Amino acid sequence: MHSFSFGYLLLRHGYLFVFVYVFAVSIGLPLPADPVVLLVGAMVGNHRYSFGPALVAAVVPAVLGDFLWYELGRVNGGSILAMLCKLSLEPDTCVRKTQTAFSKRGAATLLFSKFVPGMALVSVSLAGVSKLGYWRFLLADTAGCTIWAAAYLLLGRIFYRQVDSVIALLGLFGRRAGLVVLILISLYISAKYIQRWWFLRNLRVNRITAQEALALMDNGEAITIFDLRHPAEVEREGMKIAGARVLRPDQLGSVSHKIPEGQQIILYCT
Repeated sequence: MHSFSFGYLLLRHGYLFVFVYVFAVSIGLPLPADPVVLLVGAMVGNHRYSFGPALVAAVVPAVLGDFLWYELGRVNGGSILAMLCKLSLEPDTCVRKTQTAFSKRGAATLLFSKFVPGMALVSVSLAGVSKLGYWRFLLADTAGCTIWAAAYLLLGRIFYRQVDSVIALLGLFGRRAGLVVLILISLYISAKYIQRWWFLRNLRVNRITAQEALALMDNGEAITIFDLRHPAEVEREGMKIAGARVLRPDQLGSVSHKIPEGQQIILYCT
């Protein structure tokens, strides 16, 4: 019986399955869409599907999902970024790297954000928060989604024999395909949650509360405070800790030699 197997869904409902799956990932399903698009590319190489319809089936839902987060960013502002950071399985790339990329490249960030884990949702939300115009967003995001989908479809198309070998090895089109897919999904999510747990654990180990920092300042302790928020965010909020130096994370190494020895260093961001 193959009625509910992964292989059956792709072989019988390929375009529709890709559309639904990519849309689900675009609106927040914590799974990668890349392998599915790659797999469909291999099926294009096997002449089971056509490149054009497969590209449309991947691009349209990706743009629709992105537009939803763009609107949420426009309406809710920075609060939507805070929520995404709490839900993200990629906490270390959640907001900071995306803000840095967006400040340097603007809408052009959307051209490659889908290739960077954890950046896609944040980048489209940040486009809304920064009030990027509708048409500029749609043009850049559609181009980015097209580049992303076409790249994986072409990779699958070119290396379809190798992809077929991996499919056969994993048994993705066999009777136990559903079980295999569930195991792979579970392993992926577990690995991401372990990564997130380790990141947050290290963060908590080295954490200091606002009250403790204030007590150090009031006691005249030798401390240096760095505000690691993006300069645009500092300007938008209109406030920072007195005496704190506004600095990007990638600049910490270049100024470390200027910090007097024996001082405690406190870093804070959003």
